[in-house]
Amino acid sequence: MTSTGTTAPPPPGVARLLRPYAGGFAVVVVLQVIGAVAGLAPLLAVVELGRTLLAPGPTDDGHVRHVVLAGAAGLLVRLLFTAASSGVGHLLDTRVQLSLRRQLAARLGRVPIGRLARRRTGELAKLVGEDVSAVHPFIAHTPGELVSAFVVPLVSLGYLFTVDWRLTLITLVPVLLAVALVPLMMTPTRLREQKEFDAAMGRISASVVEFVQGIAVVKAFGGSERAHGKFRNAVDDFTRSFYRMVHGLSGPAAGMQVALSPPFVLLAVLVGGAYRITGGGLAPADLLPFMLLGLGLTAPVAALGHGFDDLQAARRAVGRIRDVLAEPSLPEPVRPVAPEGHRVELRDVRFAYEGAGTGREVLRGVDLVLEPGTITAVVGPSGSGKSTLVQLLPRFYDPTHGSVLLGGVDLREVDSQELYRRVSFVFQDVRLLRASVADNIALAVPHADRDAVVRAARRASIHDRILELPRGYDSVIGEDARLSGGEAQRVSIARALLADTPVLVLDEATAFADPQTEQAVRETLAQTRQKRTTLVIAHRLETIADADTVVMLRDGEIAERGTTAELLARSGAFAEFWKTHACAMEADAVEASAVEASAMKGEEAR
Repeated sequence: MTSTGTTAPPPPGVARLLRPYAGGFAVVVVLQVIGAVAGLAPLLAVVELGRTLLAPGPTDDGHVRHVVLAGAAGLLVRLLFTAASSGVGHLLDTRVQLSLRRQLAARLGRVPIGRLARRRTGELAKLVGEDVSAVHPFIAHTPGELVSAFVVPLVSLGYLFTVDWRLTLITLVPVLLAVALVPLMMTPTRLREQKEFDAAMGRISASVVEFVQGIAVVKAFGGSERAHGKFRNAVDDFTRSFYRMVHGLSGPAAGMQVALSPPFVLLAVLVGGAYRITGGGLAPADLLPFMLLGLGLTAPVAALGHGFDDLQAARRAVGRIRDVLAEPSLPEPVRPVAPEGHRVELRDVRFAYEGAGTGREVLRGVDLVLEPGTITAVVGPSGSGKSTLVQLLPRFYDPTHGSVLLGGVDLREVDSQELYRRVSFVFQDVRLLRASVADNIALAVPHADRDAVVRAARRASIHDRILELPRGYDSVIGEDARLSGGEAQRVSIARALLADTPVLVLDEATAFADPQTEQAVRETLAQTRQKRTTLVIAHRLETIADADTVVMLRDGEIAERGTTAELLARSGAFAEFWKTHACAMEADAVEASAVEASAMKGEEAR
């Protein structure tokens, strides 16, 4: 079957990303043009008043009133239209940011997990949060500022040229000096420094996320100094990058600020005006429009200069967003095929992680059949490929060789939505949404009623704990609901039970549960085993007690398979693995007894 999505689409350009909002940008520009032109009315009114009041003879009071009213009307129009332009721009910005975050979420949901694993959690968080927020100046402010930067000077120049074209050219000198400095801020060295600055900021975000997520381990094993050291190194790296960037930009930025400052502009106008007046080429009253409108020429350009860093940051952020949106998704079939039944089969499956090196395969020629109504347990030492194997069933990865079939159909020929209606999974590392407990359980079945949610929670032995929360099933995870690792796992098990898919994948789903809870969950799964095909990753060998077939993985290959009794009788790799596990469990039990005895002696002493 031909599939789509095997290659990365070309990165969407900024124009393509913003094309759906062209109408909104047009409204922003039109409103800003009207407001910018109207904003010149008060300045022109002052000029006309100056000429009227300085002219010989009696003053025309009616003309003065009309000029004042025209200036006030222009100011009012400017305020109304620029406010409207800003309001529309900010509304447009919220729509664009929402759209970008939705596009990123959709793309990240379709990108193979292996590609996401190359990016740190902090980098992805920065991308969806800070980078999307960084486009705010580009959307909400830049269109209006660009209009002002071009419309106001053009209209002002048109008027000033009618007064005196020579002094107009002199008035343009500060603007031309500032524009001449812009290329110095865009050299390859400056751009490289800005990219290094962004990378250093990403490393800080990543180090903070990693430290917070692993803080319990850090405290338990005394690694706080190393963890803090990693963060300090990231901060020092950021400081050096920031210094290099600021040092390189400070000269041109200071030059632009001086060239566009009101004192420098007025000095240029006064020097040029004095030369023209003393030479008889300009009337003294005609110097007034240059003094007023000269500042109007530089103010919009100065505003762009002040926002230059924000614009550069927005441009780089859009580039990173484009890169993620261009990530190739898992191939989708052009003509999907519906599986017939829920028999799972792995045929000569080989898998190597991207970038792991040539020939470094995690799975090597795995052949396995999971019959409907059975539980298959996979055991093996760390690094044997267990977790990789189970992640092939929900198609988090595609095998690099061979095929995984569901109901006789290669998973690559099954539509992803259809696949997730047939396969559910519970992993050891549980992530719950910041939503109500009920919504977390009903994630795969959003229209499930409360009774169905409660039944699933009861079967997962989490119902009583939920009722203890401040608002029961309406308690929000992370706000008024704090769940332990085992409790979070039981919520995810309830989610899988509510989904009631014919194939269930469990990656040590009760690793954090107490023995009583684990036994209750195992009994629940055993009661419904006839309805589904179950694949279990077992790190604790008690988990395989109910399994019909046990598969022993070693170095990415199936070393042994059979029932627990059969494998123990062979005295092979599984028996050795079982023996090692039993010894470890016995040692833990002895240590626990010693601790309990010590505690009891302490109580007696008191």
